[in-house]
Amino acid sequence: MEIKWALVFTLMLLLWMALERLVGLHGPYIDRHALYTNLIAIPAFLIYCLALRDKRDHFYGGTMTYRQGFVSGAITTAIITLLAPLAQYVTHALITPDYFANVQAYAVASGNMTEAEARTYFNLTSYMAQAALSSLFTGLIISAVVAIFFRKHPSEILGEPLSDRLT
Repeated sequence: MEIKWALVFTLMLLLWMALERLVGLHGPYIDRHALYTNLIAIPAFLIYCLALRDKRDHFYGGTMTYRQGFVSGAITTAIITLLAPLAQYVTHALITPDYFANVQAYAVASGNMTEAEARTYFNLTSYMAQAALSSLFTGLIISAVVAIFFRKHPSEILGEPLSDRLT
């Protein structure tokens, strides 16, 4: 199950990057990119919710401890972390090949970085490392939070009809 949800997450990430490019956040509106890219937290959180609900309902038979939920989220996070560099490669090779040139030019023009600093920070190698680290860090935090909401003790489902527990 964790592999399935890690792949769903990675696909969502690639679609998000395509959407950002289509609305101009990797080009004419690159000055707004840093603000709007953070909205990816919403679908990321939702995917973790779906993943843990799926695990609880279809693997653990409707019950799940906090620990089981967190471990499942952590395994999903580990797979996402392994896929993150590949997702960055696909993003910058196929979806938005001009992103680095655009963001480097913007960083220099806005006075936030020198040209050398921008080249050092905004490149594929740097983004692959950043993606892996941020995937690991944020995924573990999201897993810790989401596991709270999807834990369910067996006594919480005892009042449900047996047919409801089997589906």
